[in-house]
Amino acid sequence: MRDTVRGAIDIHLPNPESCIIPPHMHEPSARAPNRFDLPEWAGAFGDLGTLIPFVAAYVSILKMDANGLLVAFGAALIAAGSIYRTPFPVQPMKAIGAAAVSQSALAAGLGAATVVAAGLTTGLLWMVLAASGLGRRAAGWVPRAALLGVVMGLGFSFMLQGIGMMSGSPGIAGLLLALTLFLLGRPRVPAMLVLLVLGAMIALAGQPDLVRDLGALKPEFRLPGFAWGTLSMNDLWTGFVLLTLPQLPLTFGNAYIAITEENNRLFPDRPVSERAVAYSTGLMNLGASMIGGIPMCHGAGGMAGHVQFGARTGGSSIILGSVLLCAGLFLSTSIVTVFRMFPPSVLGVILFMAGLQLALGSRDSGAEKTDRFVVLATAAFAIWNVGAAVLFGILLHHAARRGWLRI
Repeated sequence: MRDTVRGAIDIHLPNPESCIIPPHMHEPSARAPNRFDLPEWAGAFGDLGTLIPFVAAYVSILKMDANGLLVAFGAALIAAGSIYRTPFPVQPMKAIGAAAVSQSALAAGLGAATVVAAGLTTGLLWMVLAASGLGRRAAGWVPRAALLGVVMGLGFSFMLQGIGMMSGSPGIAGLLLALTLFLLGRPRVPAMLVLLVLGAMIALAGQPDLVRDLGALKPEFRLPGFAWGTLSMNDLWTGFVLLTLPQLPLTFGNAYIAITEENNRLFPDRPVSERAVAYSTGLMNLGASMIGGIPMCHGAGGMAGHVQFGARTGGSSIILGSVLLCAGLFLSTSIVTVFRMFPPSVLGVILFMAGLQLALGSRDSGAEKTDRFVVLATAAFAIWNVGAAVLFGILLHHAARRGWLRI
């Protein structure tokens, strides 16, 4: 049964119980071919709400070279779409990004080398979790109610972030959101592409100098350099302690357990395993750090964004990856100018709709009252901290099963 998006409200999702699939069913021959039609093109850009702000912050604040950063993202997305054949996302690791560009981090002297080192140590850590099976065994300890709560909380968090981004231009954002909701009920009209065109028009109207800056762009082909050779032991230690370890609980909840559940719920004919996700997380971070990229993960919210705007195969990931790869190879010195074409009001609408899609996927019609309580309570914690939500959900689940809770 395939998820079908007919509108912002009329969204039919498969029964979550139908997604309990044996781990051995991962033969590529059983998977649908990737498509590159108009819905896949529209869905390809459904994750820009998180991608653009973080990439812009790394480039403008930490002065990281967008060349290796964008090439790494592009290559990872193309690989994910080709291997998984679903709208499998690749996103910046949010805790690392927020910590790396904070005022305290800048005051402490953390820079691009520390971020690259965090990517390297993150990749090594996830390769160990995948090869040893520790990640899969740890995922088995998370009860379903706690997992649904994490997914719901992530959805609410995305929606709140989207509202925050829209608040700067509430009138324009309100009209764009209403138009998006209207267009999602008409599958023949690609809502995302309409939204991006309108966003570009708003950006050009509000920034008269943007036309001049865009006209001055000169494509220049560049290949990324080898970044590992410049890292010191201090970079590796600092990146691991201050960036990699604090990110681990968030990645475990959102970009490991939740993305596996979300993929297998939406696309039961193309399931993924926790071990495969752990390996791909490790490999793409090793590759990204080698060419000066940033730490990346497979966030469940990214898949929700792609699906919300029409994506149903890995073609959307390949499309976005190809765009980012070309941008990294030819426009890396001007990417901040290009990003100015996407105003916060548009990015906020995209993020809000992704959160809505994700939160809708957290329902479980057969849940008992105590399970619903665990879902809602865990969701509240997930808005604040996903790692704490996972732990809280596990504890609450077992407390309910032992009769310590009277709901």
